[in-house]
Amino acid sequence: MKCCLGNPLVMGFLAKRKIMKKLARIAMPLMAVALMSGAQFTAHAQNRTSQAEEWNTPPAGTEQAQQGYRDGIEAAKLDKAAKRKIDAKESHLYKKPPVKGEAREEYRSSFEKGYQAQLEHDRPGV
Repeated sequence: MKCCLGNPLVMGFLAKRKIMKKLARIAMPLMAVALMSGAQFTAHAQNRTSQAEEWNTPPAGTEQAQQGYRDGIEAAKLDKAAKRKIDAKESHLYKKPPVKGEAREEYRSSFEKGYQAQLEHDRPGV
């Protein structure tokens, strides 16, 4: 190996190898820190998403009640966008629910809850 040390190609290779070792010593801990902090941000974003989904997820109940909740959310959005009176009981879906029989009152109750949930979501901190 002593005969190769004078060779410029071998010297260049050894110099690059030494630099790469130094870079690896610095880069590896930095990458580890970056990966760990990225996991924190991902977990935080997932928590925000789950909190955001909680308010607009219909409560357990019949299919008609869940549909009433979702319809209430949409009606509140539409009333606000159209600058109509903000009142769940003024909505056409509240007055004439798309369900029949005994499910009407359950639909209306869930509709009001969904409508109110949307209004509260639009006014955070109030």
